[in-house]
Amino acid sequence: MPDEAFRIWHEECARSRATVEAAESLDVTGSHGDEVFSLRYILTHMIEEYARHNGQADLLRERIGGTTGE
Repeated sequence: MPDEAFRIWHEECARSRATVEAAESLDVTGSHGDEVFSLRYILTHMIEEYARHNGQADLLRERIGGTTGE
């Protein structure tokens, strides 16, 4: 099952990269419901989310084994 999850994740990463590469600029916008977001906002938000979750994983690793992912 982890192999399947990583395969899907890699496919989604490739799809996201293709979307970014095809965009005219980071100021291109899209909408979700009634809200409009720029590509720049979405990418910045994703970086923040990855950083937040990596930090949470470090806290768990530290509690379990005393080490972090430095």
